[in-house]
Amino acid sequence: MFSHPLQPFKSRKQFHLSSSRLILLGFAVPILLGAFLLALPAASSTGESIGWLNALFTSTSAVCVTGLVVVDTGTAFSVFGEVVIMCLIQIGGLGFMTFGVLVAVVLGKQIGLKNRLLIQQSTNALSTQGVVRLSLGIFLIAFVIEFVSAALLAFRWAEEMGWMRAIYYGVFHSISSFNNAGFALWPDSLSRYVGDPVVNIVITLLFIIGGLGFTVVLDVVRQRKWKKLSLHSKVVILTSAALCLVGFMGIFLIELFNPDTFSSLTWSEKIWAGFFQGVVTRTAGFNTIDIATMMTASQFLMIFLMFIGASSGSTGGGIKTTTFVVLLFTVIAIIKGKQDVQILQRRIPQALILRSLAVMVISVGVVLSAAFLLTLSEHSLQKNFMEVLFEATSAFGTVGLSMGLTSELSPLGKCIIILTMYIGRLGPLTLAFALSQRVVQQKYRLPEEKMLIG
Repeated sequence: MFSHPLQPFKSRKQFHLSSSRLILLGFAVPILLGAFLLALPAASSTGESIGWLNALFTSTSAVCVTGLVVVDTGTAFSVFGEVVIMCLIQIGGLGFMTFGVLVAVVLGKQIGLKNRLLIQQSTNALSTQGVVRLSLGIFLIAFVIEFVSAALLAFRWAEEMGWMRAIYYGVFHSISSFNNAGFALWPDSLSRYVGDPVVNIVITLLFIIGGLGFTVVLDVVRQRKWKKLSLHSKVVILTSAALCLVGFMGIFLIELFNPDTFSSLTWSEKIWAGFFQGVVTRTAGFNTIDIATMMTASQFLMIFLMFIGASSGSTGGGIKTTTFVVLLFTVIAIIKGKQDVQILQRRIPQALILRSLAVMVISVGVVLSAAFLLTLSEHSLQKNFMEVLFEATSAFGTVGLSMGLTSELSPLGKCIIILTMYIGRLGPLTLAFALSQRVVQQKYRLPEEKMLIG
């Protein structure tokens, strides 16, 4: 029988914890372990500990594949610290249960129904059927894509920094990009490569593929024809393409009138910058231009895109593209007076609509609550609300973009962002699964009465 990673720590009473709670605990363990390792003097470039709170913040950001940092990754950490961050990103992006499946298969262990249910939730699969094969497919996809991308980046940087360092940088940024983490080893992220075609294309392809979701990637690989793809895959691909186009065109056109961002760039660099910054808001967290100097309209558009995030079962965060589409088509159906919500010639179940609504409402509540608390904790910095809202949305959507507030956060502000990143990585996913499993059969129904709406 395949044992859960937390099995040694569970008593008989704790064994009956729900899958949702086990998932929460399962991600808390690598966060705390990573914080301990990053707080060690050996993890620091100076030989002195960066402090427990900074280590916890960095570990949470890595496991939750966010990318927000309170200390610069490339200068504050030693090679040991950077390797720890890489491992945490990989665990957080692929999921701790996915690693458990690999270990079980290697050891020849059988995986029972209870653990299959847990794997289903951690990978956000539609059913328990084929979850083991899905987990192994996730590993294969991740390894192949990260290996090829690391090689391409190493070839690009070899002349600039030498082969050994280029390979290391290629591996680090490949893992960070594919898992939508947004950690970079340069203080200015990828700003120095704003017009570099190789870096722009490789990095964007990595976080776009990672943001589609493993079920979609596997579906495309297996079916290879549009008509044979599942409804989920079709919706994810079309919505992701539309949001990327909106982000690119929106930011490119708006920033053309901003002398603080595009004035010093050539036309080629402007196009690359608009493309990269418009697509990266899908939860990747890198930047090639200074976010703080962008137009308010661009920042607001980025907040909208960050809140939607990536797709279900992916390495990204947010409310997910499918949630957004279901709610959008629900509104359209109501306006048209239709009883059923239809997407691509398919009817959407009522239970799925209600779960999408629950995820949306709770997510809005989390973002606004985090922003409100930050206005209190960071009041001494006299930050405007747009900057605070941007930070809260970035943390919840596990994006990692910032207008400069992260490095100036107070201890209380860091704790608020840590909690927001944790909720953002697990909240919508765990909530949706928990709601789908809890169907309460009522033995009676109360009298119906109408209310005024709107």
